[in-house]
Amino acid sequence: MNQPSLTTALCKTTTEGVVLRGHSLVDEIMGKMSFAETLYLLIAGRRPTPGEARVLDTVLVTLMEHGMTPQAVATRLTYLAAPESLQGAMVAGLLGVGGQFAGTMEACAKHIVRVAAAGSPAQAEAEAETIVTEHRSRRASVAGFGHPHHRPDDPRSPRLFAVAQESGVEGRYIAALQVLAKVVDRIYGRHLTINATGAIAAVLLEIGIPTGIMRGLAVVSRAGGLVAQINEEQNTPIAGALLKLIENSVSYSGE
Repeated sequence: MNQPSLTTALCKTTTEGVVLRGHSLVDEIMGKMSFAETLYLLIAGRRPTPGEARVLDTVLVTLMEHGMTPQAVATRLTYLAAPESLQGAMVAGLLGVGGQFAGTMEACAKHIVRVAAAGSPAQAEAEAETIVTEHRSRRASVAGFGHPHHRPDDPRSPRLFAVAQESGVEGRYIAALQVLAKVVDRIYGRHLTINATGAIAAVLLEIGIPTGIMRGLAVVSRAGGLVAQINEEQNTPIAGALLKLIENSVSYSGE
């Protein structure tokens, strides 16, 4: 019985060096390609255009830090409990990159792809209406819309669109998101901002990032912010005070 052939196209390490996607790490990448460019190379299998690299870099900095999010609090409290495990504290925070905070671009991207695939503007609007009506009927929010702090509009979203336009992307997925936004406002009866993760979904589609790994880019981005959270916790700790605040604020309701 023949064993299956196991392969990877990502990386090869030899006694002479390291090769990433056919490019020498030492001679072609280190000091010559940015983090975003190298990440794109690993994901897409080719070097990005300058515009694609700029869009990806913008995405990576957009979600890096957003204050005392659940991820930041989880990281600080875990670091308080286990300061010998910096990586454990980071993982605790990264586990919270999900459907409520920082990780909704995947679901939004699926809606955008459906709208963009429609054959005409009228069909695109009809497809958007189907998506939004279904969410409205079960009292669910549409991924990529609304924000608890940024009202009436998330200031990050138009900047992401501007960077994408300046970088020469095609724009069809951004246009599809804007169709979806118009229908969201109409059906919900109020304005709901396109939030940063919604905008990120559109611009990542524009540069060819697969829908199924978009949340991974949010994890990469937020990891940078959590390193900074731990650095601040080491120098000016607040986790102990946060824990004491929780202890003093939560009362026992049992008999």
